[in-house]
Amino acid sequence: MATEPRAAERERRGGRRTHRGVVLRTERLTPHMVRVVLGGDGLAEFEAGEYTDHYVKLLFGRPGVAYPEPFDLERIRAEFPRDQWPTTRTYTVRSWDADARELAIDFVVHGEDGLAGPWADAARPGDEIHFMGPGGKYAPSADADWHLFAGDESALPAIAAALERVPSGVPAHVFVEVQDASEEQELSSPGDAKIVWLHRGDRPVGAALVEAVRALDLPDGRVQAFVHGEAGFVKELRRYLRVERTLPMDLMSISGYWRVGRDEDGWQAGKRVWNEQVEQEERTALSS
Repeated sequence: MATEPRAAERERRGGRRTHRGVVLRTERLTPHMVRVVLGGDGLAEFEAGEYTDHYVKLLFGRPGVAYPEPFDLERIRAEFPRDQWPTTRTYTVRSWDADARELAIDFVVHGEDGLAGPWADAARPGDEIHFMGPGGKYAPSADADWHLFAGDESALPAIAAALERVPSGVPAHVFVEVQDASEEQELSSPGDAKIVWLHRGDRPVGAALVEAVRALDLPDGRVQAFVHGEAGFVKELRRYLRVERTLPMDLMSISGYWRVGRDEDGWQAGKRVWNEQVEQEERTALSS
């Protein structure tokens, strides 16, 4: 897609670059997870691969609002009322094929609930979506003696991508909580991965996950941990690993992707304060 000189100049000055993806195909991985593969000329300048937790911010237009062509997010934010700005939803890059210029994103789908899930469920070849990114900062380290992965469905794409990059033969303890057995997926890794699927059933999100990680007899050596998903259980596991087991933060990636009872807008608005409170509680506990 051609870019207006003004928009291109803003990008060179540090503005947020947007890309336009065209749906090439979709695949239902489990009853509640759909993979959407994007391609097209709009991905000509997209690059990913350094990290396994790469993410993009999908931009969903407001109903009835006509946006400028070519799509220019800075112009929209400068000229349109805030309630007409596109709605942003953040999703992990499951895979990026640089040669084929194909981007795969996995979506958790629960009927008509939410915004991105229903879009993915209804997506058909030829549909288009704009997005920003990628961001990211984690990948399995070759310096770790073993790896710990813990997450719910929202973290499963990142965990799956990371497992594919664990060095050959290196131990990895993997705990993934899903609703039931029908939501399990085939995961592969060159590492020595021990994968435990936890079925939530009627229990609160993360309850089974916290129990399983606590029950693990932590191996000796330097661990790199990746713990993501619902903010409540992430907070519990972070406190366990940081305070009770006194693991250092330099090889840990721990963050809440979402929070029960909040959509992404609501969670992002309060996430900074939430994280500051968690860090203060940890500092107090570690100093006592």
